[in-house]
Amino acid sequence: MRRTKTTTIGEILKEFFARPYVAAKVAEGRLPEYWKVAVGDAAARATTDIKFENHILTVRISSGVIRQELFYRRDTIAERINELAGIKLVNAIIIR
Repeated sequence: MRRTKTTTIGEILKEFFARPYVAAKVAEGRLPEYWKVAVGDAAARATTDIKFENHILTVRISSGVIRQELFYRRDTIAERINELAGIKLVNAIIIR
């Protein structure tokens, strides 16, 4: 079958990355970047490990003071990450 309408590579890629599964995987790959934006530079520097599995984000924080502050703000942080990703990526955050 021959196409009558030509499409650009940009249009094809835009359509490909708009698919829900692909968009979720791309957002998952950018999760460390979203974390840094959501919590700020100081908390991002104190973060030693980030794991994401089954829509649950698990982070390990080296500073007790920052860990406690992030613990109280975890719902707000999850909302901010989802807002940055453009999809509902994180359901819960576990801070250790």
